[in-house]
Amino acid sequence: MAAQHTILLVGESNVGKTHYGAQFLKRLMVKACALKMTGAPTNLEAFTTALSCLTEGKSTDHTPADIYVESVWPISDESGRYAELVWPDYGGEQVRNLVAQRRIPAAWRDRVVESTDWILLIRLHSFRSEEDLFSRPLQSFAPVEAYDETVADELSDQARTVELLQMLLYLAQFHLDRPLRKPRLTILLSCWDELGTTELPADLLASRLPMLWSFVRSNWASPTVIGLSALERALDKTDADQDYAIRGPEEFGYVVLPNGEKNTDITLPIQYLMADGT
Repeated sequence: MAAQHTILLVGESNVGKTHYGAQFLKRLMVKACALKMTGAPTNLEAFTTALSCLTEGKSTDHTPADIYVESVWPISDESGRYAELVWPDYGGEQVRNLVAQRRIPAAWRDRVVESTDWILLIRLHSFRSEEDLFSRPLQSFAPVEAYDETVADELSDQARTVELLQMLLYLAQFHLDRPLRKPRLTILLSCWDELGTTELPADLLASRLPMLWSFVRSNWASPTVIGLSALERALDKTDADQDYAIRGPEEFGYVVLPNGEKNTDITLPIQYLMADGT
């Protein structure tokens, strides 16, 4: 009996979770990837709505902040491995609130405990790159003239992401006496097309977010970093991209693998998890 993969897909607002889900689903529908659907998926409304927009050459709206729906896709790969891909759709604000409020809702708690694989989506282009104590020596900071509580209490994007992973690890009761092999961790650097780089994904993450990468390397035995461009180009919500509409959304999108290879099969991050879990 094949292992079931229950995947926790984590990403804040505007990282492209729904677009990636819609493009992933489209690849399965038109059989333009090495995975295939082996049964009837559930709760596809959010992704089919997004697909309708992409088919017209438009981007879709962000998921409302209060939504949390799990879509279950039974899939298999070319080697006959089967998995249930549990793909959550939720407002990215929920992720930020997990850290800010130090409280995890029941739906999230259940998914964290049950998950076999974690995928963290990060959009480097929208990460604030302000320098902090982790990237500059203490003496380089000028004296603070006045204490601003609102600024002082706000975590940097990098620190907030580390805090999120720490909360998830604590909730799932994983012991960090040695690097983790499960849950496997994949970091997807989304909207890769807007970065304009030829660096390897892991090297780029290490240079842009050194504190996060250090935390990940310290706590996971073999984390994977992959570049992802689910749409391949920026789309507008109102002005249709005619080329996109004519060719179809399945003709767009790619991943940049850990070795720097570019591949148009955007389902590869999931295939790697399925292969690694057997």
